[in-house]
Amino acid sequence: MKNIMLAIMGFMLVPTALWAQFDRADNREKFNIGVKGGLNYSNNYDSKGDKFTADTKVGFAAGGFISIPFTQLLGFQVEAMYSQKGYKEVGEYLGSVYTLTRTTDYLDIPLLVAIKPAKYLTIFAGPQYSYLMKQKESFENPLTTFEQKSDFKNDNIRKNTLGFMGGFDINVGKFVIGARAGWDIMNNNGDGTSTNPRYKNAWTQTTIGLAIL
Repeated sequence: MKNIMLAIMGFMLVPTALWAQFDRADNREKFNIGVKGGLNYSNNYDSKGDKFTADTKVGFAAGGFISIPFTQLLGFQVEAMYSQKGYKEVGEYLGSVYTLTRTTDYLDIPLLVAIKPAKYLTIFAGPQYSYLMKQKESFENPLTTFEQKSDFKNDNIRKNTLGFMGGFDINVGKFVIGARAGWDIMNNNGDGTSTNPRYKNAWTQTTIGLAIL
């Protein structure tokens, strides 16, 4: 019984010891390269002239980051992220309920100013470039289900988009827990001739990462 109690007490002390180790670490002036992954919660806004109501869609996000310190309080971070965005639309047509899900796969490259008021906290803000790699739509109603991939050659969809991103990271040793919010400042319809609904992407993102260097 005594040995069991000692084992339990030892197990309970492990997180405390780890936290004490992390508590001593201040990496704000260190150059870091890392990887991270998580989820996007995306929708759209500014769908001017297009009468549809969209719901939030969950997608995957993964990539890497390079963090460059200028001082203990200020730095720069560039990221490269595979980022699934899109939206889900539920409506009614000819008496039947339908669900349309659009998934857009982007390469996102945010260029972020990093403000580091504490060793656990980094605040980010800056512009983002996004490149549309793939777009897919799935349609469901009681009678049919089908998927369609967009051919960018036959539709004037904007593939290169600029936006803005802000957020923060919680730094615990080499682990990074991040939250971001982003908005496109350019709509998806290149010169206005696309048959797609006109909108701009908006999303939030949560990730867990690891500094590997």
